[in-house]
Order: sequence, then C-alpha cells, then structure tokens
Amino acid sequence: MAGNRILSGMQPSGPLHLGNYHGALKNWVSMQDSFDCFFFIADLHSLTTLYEDPQLLKKYSFEVAVDWLSSGLDPEKCTLFVQSEIPEHAELHLILSMMVPVPWLERNPTYKEKQDEVKNIDMSSYGFLGYPVLQTADIVLYKANAVPVGIDQVPHLELSREIIRRFNKLYKKKVFIEPEAKISDVPKLNGIDGRKMSKSYNNAIFLSDSEKDITKKVKGMLTDPARGRRVDPGDPEVCNLFPMHKIYSPIEMQDEIISACKKAEIGCGDCKQKLADNLLKSMLPKMEKRKEVAAKPKEVYEILRAGTEKAREVARATLLEAKTAMKII
Repeated sequence: MAGNRILSGMQPSGPLHLGNYHGALKNWVSMQDSFDCFFFIADLHSLTTLYEDPQLLKKYSFEVAVDWLSSGLDPEKCTLFVQSEIPEHAELHLILSMMVPVPWLERNPTYKEKQDEVKNIDMSSYGFLGYPVLQTADIVLYKANAVPVGIDQVPHLELSREIIRRFNKLYKKKVFIEPEAKISDVPKLNGIDGRKMSKSYNNAIFLSDSEKDITKKVKGMLTDPARGRRVDPGDPEVCNLFPMHKIYSPIEMQDEIISACKKAEIGCGDCKQKLADNLLKSMLPKMEKRKEVAAKPKEVYEILRAGTEKAREVARATLLEAKTAMKII
C-alpha cells in the first residue's frame, strides 16, 4: 500500500480538544480503513513552545496516545509512533536545513500567526523558524503520497514540496515524493469565547474533560451579542453556539433553534442546555473508552513501541537512500 500512504502528526503540547478532534483526528479515523496511514506524536515540534518545560512532553504524549485510541484509531489498521524515538527525523532535518534559504521560511504564514497567538513564550527561536524543514523531513521519510490538511494549511505543504524539489534537483535523483494535499472539510469550531479553539487561549473543551466541566464550559460560551435581554431576537448564524449545534444536534432541533432564536422564543440558557445535552450524548462513549485506555498505560506504551519500530525501518531506508544520492556514504 506504499502508493496509498498518508502521513500526519499532532504536537503533544497539552490535552487534545474538540478542535483537534474535528480538525484532524476524526478524519484520521475514517482514513485508516482505506489508506496506509502513519500517524505520529510530534514531540520534537512541541519543543518550540515547551522548551522551558520539556518534562511535560512524556505526560502529554501519553495523553495524546490515549485520546487517539479512545477516538477510534486502531493500531492494527495504522502505524502510531513517536517522532523523537526515530533519530532519522533529526538527522534528515539537519541535512535539509543546509539547503533551505531563510526567506522561504520567513514567508511561512504560520510563523507570524503563531507569534501573535502565543504571547507568554518567546517564539523567535531558530527551531520555530525552521519547523517547516523538520515537517518536511517528517513527511519524506515515509514517502507519503498525501498529507491531510485544511485549506489554510496548503501553503505550508507547498513549502515542503519546494524543499523536496530542491533536494531532488540538486542530487539528480527523485529520492523524495512530492506529497499531494488531501484537503479536509474542517468545520468551523471556535472556543467558548468566540476565538479559535486553542490551548493557548484557555478557551477549549478537551476530550479529557469531565461531564461537569463540559457542561460548565458550554454554559459559559459567548452567544449573540445582540441578545442582551431574554426578549431580544437573535441570529444563530452569528452565535458562537450554533456551529456546535450543527455538529452535535439533530437537524430538526437545529431548525427549531433557528426559528425560536429569531423570534426570542428560546433563551440562550435553554439553548446552551440543549447543546450540552447533545454534546455529552456524543462524547460519553469516547469518555468511557478513554478511562479504559488510560487505565492500561503498559498497553498504550507497547502500541507506541511497536509502531515506532515499524516506522523506523521505513525511515532508516529512506535516509540511507538520501545520503547515497548525496554521495556522503
């Protein structure tokens, strides 16, 4: 299935939230039956924000693995591994960094966006500027044919494709595959304050939250600012609740909410309660599964060990091919 290979990763920079699930994880689960999927815990990438607290990486990596398994990723159907356990990532990153012009990295849209988003950490590091090079190494080591991305991430993948073309041209051999963007239809899912759902903004609903925490967060969500009073009509399309209703509430209920909100026949508190009930109904099976998985850490680590061993065989062969093309071995 090498011609059908998918590669993607997630940073263990904290607990996974609903944005992570709907933005990537749910899509991964659906792809594992049809593609040769390699999914990795990108702990080296997480050092761009956790360099002052690297001891958190092990804890967060375990939590990410638990969230993956409880959400439906099956180690019998896909390869799950830890980036830092495969030294070929770091070595190929170093090799590629020697041939990537700095202006290519500086024009990366995420570079400025992330600096604006994360205010409490100095993001002006070489590692953060050069993370697209490490990202490229991640992709090409496994000869991935496609990388699942949202439409806003396509420019990042194009930078990787540029780096790949440069390497192949320099050494006159098509060592690395230019991956295609497998564009996912990512639903809009803001945090409880109306901004992008993010751990950095402290506005996320986490997959590891309790029923009580989830209910409390939903009840604290920002709603239509025009509804200052219960008798004021509202507009669901500008309300922060409604995108979640579109995901978690039955279509009939969505229609009822639209009509009732516009006529001020339903209050924001009632609307939040309906969302909390439907959200919990959807999440409870995963929450129960998560408790079961988290209670068996040895099994989780064994899954990652076996997947990492399999992935390293592929990575080792690719790095050897690259160094051979460069005539440095």
